[in-house]
Amino acid sequence: MSPRVYLCIAIFCVLGALGLTVSEFVANKFMPATTFDVGAKFSLINHQGAPVTESVFQGHPSALFFGFTHCPEVCPTTLNDLALAKQELGPNDKLKVYFITLDPLRDTSDVLAEYIPYFGPDFMGITGSEADIQALSKSWGIYSQRSELSDGGYNIDHTATVFLLDSKGQFAGTIAYGEAQDIAVKKLENLSKK
Repeated sequence: MSPRVYLCIAIFCVLGALGLTVSEFVANKFMPATTFDVGAKFSLINHQGAPVTESVFQGHPSALFFGFTHCPEVCPTTLNDLALAKQELGPNDKLKVYFITLDPLRDTSDVLAEYIPYFGPDFMGITGSEADIQALSKSWGIYSQRSELSDGGYNIDHTATVFLLDSKGQFAGTIAYGEAQDIAVKKLENLSKK
């Protein structure tokens, strides 16, 4: 290619970046900030048997995930990915991770107490009555469906999204299941600044 073509491409890229910067500035300056409300008030118990409410999400950034301890792949993978991401965030990281069971019949606080510490000290398991868990998961738009297994057990098909909350407990984004780890870490770094 000729130098003129390279020059045109460079000018186009600079103008595109400038346009994006200006539009973002205008949007931030003149458009009101919006919040997206999800979740509902709740009164459940954590993996240590202590009462816990939605106020637990206040004062620090949070990552919230719904799952179950008998999950064969998605749940342990997601929690492990979050544990690895927290290591990348460094020693000043204030992120807390909450694992809300979709299987309170099997996932008692005692079961969660054995499961949750494996991922780290900033992880909390949450359980409660079946009705309370269903109400909370519904308020977050979580899909969950029990599927029977041939051996008499069951699995739960469920939404595998990690919800991000800022230090005020407000919805601040998501991490999709299988999302690239470097992107997930960047989202958590950005969340820590909110």
